[in-house]
Amino acid sequence: MSAVNTEAGRSHPIGATVLDGGVNFCLYSRYATVIELLLFDRAEDARPAYTIQLDPRENRTHHYWHVFVKNVGHGQLYGYRVAGPHNPAKGLRFDGEKLLIDPYALATANTQRYDRALAAAAGDNTASAIKSVVVDPMAYEWEGDVPLKRQFIDAVIYEMHVAGFTKNPNSGVAPAKRGTYAGLLEKIPYLVDLGIKTVELMPVQQFDAHAAPNGINYWGYQPIAWFAPHAAYSSDPAPLGPVTEFRDLVKALHRAGIEVILDVVFNHTAEGDATGPTLSMRGLDNPTYYILDAANRANYVDDTGCGNTISGNAPIVRRMILDCLRYWVEHMHVDGFRFDLAASLSRGEDGQPLARPPILLDIEIDPVLAGTKIIAEAWDAAGLYQLAHFGEDRWAVWNGNFRDHARRFVRGEAGSVGRLADNLVASENLFQDPGRIASRSVNFITAHDGFTLNDLVSYNEKHNEANQEQNRDGSNDNYSWNCGVEGPTADEGVEQLRRRQIKNLLTILLMSEGRPMLLMGDEVRRTQQGNNNSYCQDNPVTWFDWEDVRRHDDIRRFVRGLLRFHQHTTVFRDRSYWGEPKNTAITWHGVKLGQPDWGDNSHALAYELKHETCAEHLYVMLNAFWEPLEFELPTTDVGHQWMRVVDTYRESPNDFSDPPDELSGEPQHFTCQARSAVVLVSGRDEH
Repeated sequence: MSAVNTEAGRSHPIGATVLDGGVNFCLYSRYATVIELLLFDRAEDARPAYTIQLDPRENRTHHYWHVFVKNVGHGQLYGYRVAGPHNPAKGLRFDGEKLLIDPYALATANTQRYDRALAAAAGDNTASAIKSVVVDPMAYEWEGDVPLKRQFIDAVIYEMHVAGFTKNPNSGVAPAKRGTYAGLLEKIPYLVDLGIKTVELMPVQQFDAHAAPNGINYWGYQPIAWFAPHAAYSSDPAPLGPVTEFRDLVKALHRAGIEVILDVVFNHTAEGDATGPTLSMRGLDNPTYYILDAANRANYVDDTGCGNTISGNAPIVRRMILDCLRYWVEHMHVDGFRFDLAASLSRGEDGQPLARPPILLDIEIDPVLAGTKIIAEAWDAAGLYQLAHFGEDRWAVWNGNFRDHARRFVRGEAGSVGRLADNLVASENLFQDPGRIASRSVNFITAHDGFTLNDLVSYNEKHNEANQEQNRDGSNDNYSWNCGVEGPTADEGVEQLRRRQIKNLLTILLMSEGRPMLLMGDEVRRTQQGNNNSYCQDNPVTWFDWEDVRRHDDIRRFVRGLLRFHQHTTVFRDRSYWGEPKNTAITWHGVKLGQPDWGDNSHALAYELKHETCAEHLYVMLNAFWEPLEFELPTTDVGHQWMRVVDTYRESPNDFSDPPDELSGEPQHFTCQARSAVVLVSGRDEH
């Protein structure tokens, strides 16, 4: 690179902004004494092509450091060195030898050569450091694409791992594209055929792939650059490849009618605890970005279980989170966000919970985010659990109660009928805010964190030995049941029961109010061999096995039918049906009409959904008992009769009927077999 010319620059926007004739660089640091901007020709370079030292008299406005560099632009590689006092007791951890990632970097490079150990050790780490990349957000042809902005009530969510979906050699994707955004793009027809309307991508913000005890961070919950798409998920190795390839994926998903939700991690970073590496925020302004221990500011408050906690309600951090969300919506066209350990964002700068956290309110009312979906994992690792009262009226939440109570009912646990009933109607006893919209409950049986659906009915105990933590990691409270044999079995009786239990759980999920979420591969019985904490398993244990599509096509057919039935049945999409007065069109029954049994020894429940304006009439029978039960049937309207849509006791293809099967005669009872679920609809009698 030839010599560059500079001007003072300006304090906004923050980050690297492409302008006429060059790039304005700006970052925030309150306590820095010296800041250098380093420009590189190649990602692997150990020395910069040019170093620009910012003059605090000309290149600093308040706590913003800035410079305008002429004749550089889209694709330029850069980084910062920041010097200042190193006084951990006061929270200051400046290290002028470390190359730092711009917190506002829109792309990253040199991620393959990145060395976490060198970033944590003393000395210059430039050759192995991640470089930031200048991106012109306007340098892409969207061809008219915009975020879909569908109503939340239309969402059927599929939680998936970008790499794990196509990394298996049997995916049919070319080797160069396996585990990438481009590989996922090729599999969009599979998602469309299944009936998925929304994908929720596990973290795609650039993360430290080595920030784990065994050096493999597969899930991605260790971010280091919030604005940048994860480079390893791109089949294009060029510095700008990940940005373009991610946009191509979003555009293709939108064309297929599928929304994109990102699982975002704003609660901690991969810099970890006091022994961790200096990558970005720690070396820029440690006491501003992180919540520090008031008793000893050399230590970090760890409410996330990952070594540190972001100070989400500090003004500069609030601004950065909002700027990041806006960028992903405006320039990457995503449709919403799921916030990992979102309860940590309700903590103040002292780490204590706030009654009205500013950052949550900011996200709620931001006009750019107004058309997006915002979903909270409403707890953190320090015991803050805000499921029943998270945020304001826009926030949806992962409903962990639904997961637990559905599991406990289906495995036959005593005292579970009443709890399940509340979950079936969007947990109205839990969410007591009278203005809360029922669809804000995100219902799920499984998620990335825990057993897969197949393993939930195949294992009584977790089997995490492969994680090299002596099986101490992962939850011990799984509410699972192996149906009589631990793990894989050739016993067809056990396998038949497992298939039935899987279908029972899926029926409960799709016959309830709230937004259903499926875990990638549950529709084809994906197994993790009993591992319920697979965060460090980047191998066939976590990858989608495309042979399962053939092997377990019966379950996939059942899921596909249930999804379409759910999406085309008005009672699950009509907001007013589940509004005020509460559930007037829902009638609870037991084996006898009008007599639900809420007792501890009850294992059966039936409920009737009747939509007067569109003449829909459904009857759902759930039998978690180990013997058949005979249920009384409600009467239908004149000229109508009951028809069977779902009977999980029956084997495929008779477990889901499209069109529904007519019941012979005019039955007043229906025998629901042991451990099974039945869904009937009232249809016009054509005879």
